[in-house]
Parts: sequence; C-alpha cells; structure tokens
Amino acid sequence: MNAAVRQIASITSATARRAVEAAVAAAEAAGQTSAIAVVDATGQLIAYTRMDGAPVQAAQIAQDKAYTAAGFGMPTGQWHDLMAADAPLGRGAGTAVDRLVPFGGGLPIRVDDRTIGGIGVSGGHWSDDDKVAQAGAAVVN
Repeated sequence: MNAAVRQIASITSATARRAVEAAVAAAEAAGQTSAIAVVDATGQLIAYTRMDGAPVQAAQIAQDKAYTAAGFGMPTGQWHDLMAADAPLGRGAGTAVDRLVPFGGGLPIRVDDRTIGGIGVSGGHWSDDDKVAQAGAAVVN
C-alpha cells in the first residue's frame, strides 16, 4: 500500500442495521420510543430509524450523539465531566464544536480497540438512551 494512503476500519451497513434493530428491541422492552442512528468511522449516517411516537427533535439529536461518539471515540456521557473539570473547555466546547452532544446516549462502536462507528439514541432520559445504545453497540462485540 502507498504510504500516502490510510485505511480506516468501518462498520458495515449490515452490521449497522443489526445494531439499530437491537436498539429498537431494547427501547421497546423499556417502553421507550426513540430515534436511533448509527454512523460509520467517518461520522456519516449509515443506518437510522425513528420509532413511531419518538419526538421529532430526537432525529437530529440521535445522529449528533452518534457523530460525537464516533468522532471522539468516547461515550457522549463523558463530555459532561470533562467540561465540568475544565472551565475553558466547558465554556467553549458546547457552542464552538458543531454537533457536540455532552450527555449520554451516544457510544463509539469498537472492534479490537478501533472505533469503527458510533451509535446514538434519543427519545428518553439520557441514562435510558445510554442503555438502549449499549444494546445496539453490543451487536458488534
């Protein structure tokens, strides 16, 4: 391979759809209606659904949670503590970083310590969204 080329491991479309299906099942079991988004390693939407009854705004929030998780390779819920512990980051990140979501419900999807995508869930409390996202991400592991 040419040294100028970098290969990026990324989630497949089929796996992303399975992650969405697993998350839908978890949301249904919890009595939650959600929007669920899976992005690839570059943050581009690859699988998505908005369950009947999920808030309209949940669509964008779920996609942004997935984007944040994939882009930074960490759960969105970790941003709150990072921002609270670092005043300049806390003042600037929320408005300066486009699509950054600093609360739970977004998880990186990893294989062999490589981030291959992200899943974002919106529709319930962030802690409930996190549980639904975990069910979707678990499909890969």
